Amino acid sequence: MSPLYARHKRTTLAIATAVAAGALLTTGLTTSASAQTPAGIAAAKPLAAAPTALSAAARTTLVQKAQAAAAETAQHIGLGAKEKLVVKDVVKDVDGTVHTRYERTYAGLPVLGGDLVVHTAESGKTEGVTRATKSAIKVASLKPQISAAKAEKQAVGAAKTLGSAKNSANGARKVIWAGSGKPVLAYETIVGGLQDDGTPNQLHVITDAATGKKLFQYQGIENATGTGKTLYSGSVSLNTTQSGSTYQLNDSTRGGHKTYNVKHSTSSGTGTLVTSSTNVFGTGTASSSATDQTAAADAAYGAQETWDFYKNTFGRSGIKDDGKAAYSRVHYGSSYVNAFWDDSCFCMTYGDGEGNTDPLTSLDVAGHEMSHGVTANTAGLDYSDESGGLNEATSDIFGTGVEFYANNASDKGDYLIGEKIDINGDGTPLRYMDKPSKDGGSADSWSSSVGNLDVHYSSGVANHFFYLLSEGSGAKTINGVSYNSPTSNGSTVTGIGRDKALQIWYKALTTYFTSTTNYKAARTGTLSAAAALYGSGSTEYKAVAAAWSAVNVS
Repeated sequence: MSPLYARHKRTTLAIATAVAAGALLTTGLTTSASAQTPAGIAAAKPLAAAPTALSAAARTTLVQKAQAAAAETAQHIGLGAKEKLVVKDVVKDVDGTVHTRYERTYAGLPVLGGDLVVHTAESGKTEGVTRATKSAIKVASLKPQISAAKAEKQAVGAAKTLGSAKNSANGARKVIWAGSGKPVLAYETIVGGLQDDGTPNQLHVITDAATGKKLFQYQGIENATGTGKTLYSGSVSLNTTQSGSTYQLNDSTRGGHKTYNVKHSTSSGTGTLVTSSTNVFGTGTASSSATDQTAAADAAYGAQETWDFYKNTFGRSGIKDDGKAAYSRVHYGSSYVNAFWDDSCFCMTYGDGEGNTDPLTSLDVAGHEMSHGVTANTAGLDYSDESGGLNEATSDIFGTGVEFYANNASDKGDYLIGEKIDINGDGTPLRYMDKPSKDGGSADSWSSSVGNLDVHYSSGVANHFFYLLSEGSGAKTINGVSYNSPTSNGSTVTGIGRDKALQIWYKALTTYFTSTTNYKAARTGTLSAAAALYGSGSTEYKAVAAAWSAVNVS
């Protein structure tokens, strides 16, 4: 789990994200404000390296084929005799190239940080392998020197520092930790409960099984036809389902997305499906009532636009690309100033803000939250250090894409994050992509200390890169918002348009990033993506290099 933004103190406002599970928070193939192709204009020819849409049956066939050949693949790419590959995902490009994402085991134990992607040409020739770790997986002994109970005690202590009242963990399992340094035998322990601001807790703690040293920790919750009268996006159309004389916020056209009301509880349960006798949901204004439907209308609209954005921009059918929807929960907690994605329930959850009258259900928040789900089910970027900043930035980038894609007159696309929810209480946005440091904590460019920042601040480097790649440096006005983006090296960067920038980031995320990708590796991954999509000598490739250099990533 993770907050939408950093909590200096637990009393500060936070929007939760979910990592294995993500929080707050790209657009299309052209450089217009909307990714949709205008009527009467022929769609552009798909890029050869762009992902192609796969039917459920075709995807299943590719996964099964890859799994059947996993042992041969492991040997071919040089893995040891005790290592096995487990297929996690498959992406197929228009030109027939297949990118197969694997998890790895060693002597039957999961290898955390051992994930990799094998890139295979249509001919069947392996074109390369992207690895989370370059270290060989080999440990001297599989016998722990400390007990599981000791690891659990350490994990519970770590969770208590985040406000959890839990006195026990959900068990400890043996794993191989390869996320940093030399691979070692370790325990992974998960502690549940609630953090002290009411956000669900799902703390993963990795403990060295020989020394008892804590090696790593991260949160698994990342800190998002009827009529919806929303608070943030005006009056919108919503796909609903009629059941008898009532209408449900159940969108059967988008994988069966449903919106539930948990009525100010912090229960982990689903809640009550939101229904209406008139097929109109919400009033356009917020109410502190636990039965208010305005927040539900915003949440349903956000899920609808996020689904369409991924489908029409990248050909991705749902968060897992399997045609199945997540679900949304509104009215979580009392005066809960947060929103989060949880991969374990495959759901988004929204608080109502201060006084229960400022729900965190704006369009970019919805897009941000569900994009954490996409990250969890693709690269799986660890929610800590530089990979955590990249995880958070990915949700900001795609949440921004959703906002531009929706092309909603009440919430026009911009490079501001959370500008509608007034989480600071003074009308300012949560984050600024053109100059991240304007929020008082985010990094404009990379330094050796960036990885020590909270992930919501270290994300500034990638957010700034994306803005520069999309729009370029210097002063300009877009959709009525003024921007003035600097560069760390004094260079002038010319943007290639948001739509191409989105394609490059998505390609990198789904085929070149791994759980341990840092900023240097992100530069390499996005350059690989740009080369695959547009050519290694293209304007787009050169722009990616220039934008990274402008934020001091080389």
